[in-house]
Amino acid sequence: MKKISEIYEEYKIIPSLQEHMLRVAAVASLICDNFTEPLPKEEIITACLFHDMGNIIKFRMDIMPQFFEPEGIEYWQKVQEEFRGKYGENEHKATVQIMRELGSRDEVIKVVEGINFLLFCNHRDSDDFSVKIVVCADGRVDPHGIVSYEERMEEGRKRYQNHKSTFGAVDENKRQELVACGKDIEKQIFAKCKIRPEDITNESVAPIITGLRNFVIK
Repeated sequence: MKKISEIYEEYKIIPSLQEHMLRVAAVASLICDNFTEPLPKEEIITACLFHDMGNIIKFRMDIMPQFFEPEGIEYWQKVQEEFRGKYGENEHKATVQIMRELGSRDEVIKVVEGINFLLFCNHRDSDDFSVKIVVCADGRVDPHGIVSYEERMEEGRKRYQNHKSTFGAVDENKRQELVACGKDIEKQIFAKCKIRPEDITNESVAPIITGLRNFVIK
């Protein structure tokens, strides 16, 4: 068993990416603690803390170069090459492979595999609130912190414009349909929650993030 902070260090996860995954996990934790039905909270938190482990594979380091300090872009390009050499060119497959290396349970891996913009409408129509909550939490965190779902979707559209990611790989009509499904997921979750979406802020999740740095992966 290791703390998530130790795992991030072992896998050379960029600090800004660590912060993103911690924020997503903190949002999910806050939702779980205020949900009116039983949830597998530990699985949900674990999925959030792992969900972007392979993302350095797809990073374009000319975008937001400040996120690659203090080590610098050259250092992180070498880490990127290491990841691609070991795990291939698909960041999602890399994440799952890393989780398997770490002995993650199949149910947690299944949740992480569901984090895909193209699956938003499928998730809206499912009964799996674990996936819904992880998708919702990820949809509230941009590279700088907690934002509204609408702001997050717009940020993703701009950042991945003309990019071969799922955000950039669909036409505008399909993108709007998927964004609407994501909004429906948020509504489904907060219909069963004692808090509102606007109660989730950088301030409200800050103490949760502090605790999550010592979260033990079992």
